[in-house]
Amino acid sequence: MALRLISALLVGAVFLSACTTSPTGRKTIKLYSSSQLANMGQQAFDGMKSEQKVSSKPVENQYVRCIAGHIAQEVSDSVFSGEWEVVVFDEDQVNAFALPGGKIGVYTGLLNVAENQHQLAAVIGHEVAHVIAGHGNERMSSGTLINMGMEATNQILQNQQVAQTPMIMSAIGLGVQVGVQLPFSRTHESEADVIGLDLMSRAGFDPRQSVNLWQNMAKASGGQRQPEFLSTHPAPTSRIELLNQNMASAMNAYQRSTSKPDCRP
Repeated sequence: MALRLISALLVGAVFLSACTTSPTGRKTIKLYSSSQLANMGQQAFDGMKSEQKVSSKPVENQYVRCIAGHIAQEVSDSVFSGEWEVVVFDEDQVNAFALPGGKIGVYTGLLNVAENQHQLAAVIGHEVAHVIAGHGNERMSSGTLINMGMEATNQILQNQQVAQTPMIMSAIGLGVQVGVQLPFSRTHESEADVIGLDLMSRAGFDPRQSVNLWQNMAKASGGQRQPEFLSTHPAPTSRIELLNQNMASAMNAYQRSTSKPDCRP
């Protein structure tokens, strides 16, 4: 009984020491270090580059990297202080992602839905916002991976096996059905929408185009999506409502921004 009490107290102490606050003020628990998450991001990204076709088109790459570069400039050094690696994957998925450790991936299918640089900036800003808020760390700390155990996760890291471990890939934002349903929860998605809106605005991209983006997304889906209460994603209409609620502050940031990128191909 005494041993159980001591174990419970130790676990409680670990969780209390790992309590943090998200950029929007939400209480979270993050047990993993920034270096561990960066290592996971690096391994996952390397695995994707070796398994998926990378675009070799200079115009596509320049366009995406220009937008991502302006977004990355607005990210605090406390999140990532190095140079972000941006890769365009030549696949029809209408999606993008960002990983801890300064990794951004964009699928060419997204370029058919995001009609201009501002709309693509909205997507990239949203994905980078997941990294800023530490959603991958939070999922690993409070979700299924905590049952798996930190020691087992550390062993996977040391053996360079992250890219072959669906649980970790899903936790940091890379599900098997990346283009269909991202693994992040509705709470994380909404939080990333708000943070990403501010991020794109400060980078000099028109935040009003984020609404147009989600209108395009709704059209592209052709109505083929689950009801919101069955999905980990907010419905496009809910996302648009949330974006409009935060649009006034985003417009102020956009108008104050001294950067007005021209990344058009």
